[in-house]
Amino acid sequence: MSDSSTQYEHYSSLLSQENIIVDAAEIQGILCGMLSGGMDTNDQTWIEALSDVVNQGEAFAPKAKNSVIDLFNETCQQLIEADFALTLCLPDDNAPINERGTALLQWVQGFLLGFGLHQADLTNCSQDVKEGLEDFSEIARMDEEMTEDEESEQALFEVMEYVRITAMLCFNELGKSPLESDAEPSVH
Repeated sequence: MSDSSTQYEHYSSLLSQENIIVDAAEIQGILCGMLSGGMDTNDQTWIEALSDVVNQGEAFAPKAKNSVIDLFNETCQQLIEADFALTLCLPDDNAPINERGTALLQWVQGFLLGFGLHQADLTNCSQDVKEGLEDFSEIARMDEEMTEDEESEQALFEVMEYVRITAMLCFNELGKSPLESDAEPSVH
């Protein structure tokens, strides 16, 4: 988990330095949602859509843009791996449980936002995807404080794992891999 937490700290710090008001968890959630909702990995308009949502419509400064592109490329790579490689960009396991819980909620809210930008019609989705999205809506509304105990730690871990698996399920059903897009995911 240290890789994802290092990633979370790295990207969140860069975004904060560039006065972006959201953290890396929400950005990755939005990106995963867009990709899982069927956005083509060659669609170059995602960066503008993302800046509209998280940067008050302003274009990203070069440093922030490069960071977000790196996170996008890493996320694409993780989603297309055959071995369920998606790692949620969340704070370290040593961070306070409520900080990790809040970041997970922001990730899920971001996912739903990104998904909604690219998938409005769920009629042809499997029942598993529909149920997963309903569960995400419930998770996104959770706001209770958690206690620092083993039971809460286990519950948070289970929800994080469920979110990770459900995001990959959505991508596997509705997403477009680079093979389908016929090119590598990149904005360079």
